[in-house]
Amino acid sequence: MLRWTISFIILAIVAAIFGFGGIAEGAASIAKILFFIFIVLFVISLFTGKKKI
Repeated sequence: MLRWTISFIILAIVAAIFGFGGIAEGAASIAKILFFIFIVLFVISLFTGKKKI
């Protein structure tokens, strides 16, 4: 999922450089949503993970 987020961020940056506003906004919004989903899943996995002692 992090790979998808990074690819959409790169796509948004490239589209913004070339001036394609609609594509850049769409890719940036998808990247933002995926980023927050990734953060939530990461926090959940921190709390539910097995602890090795």
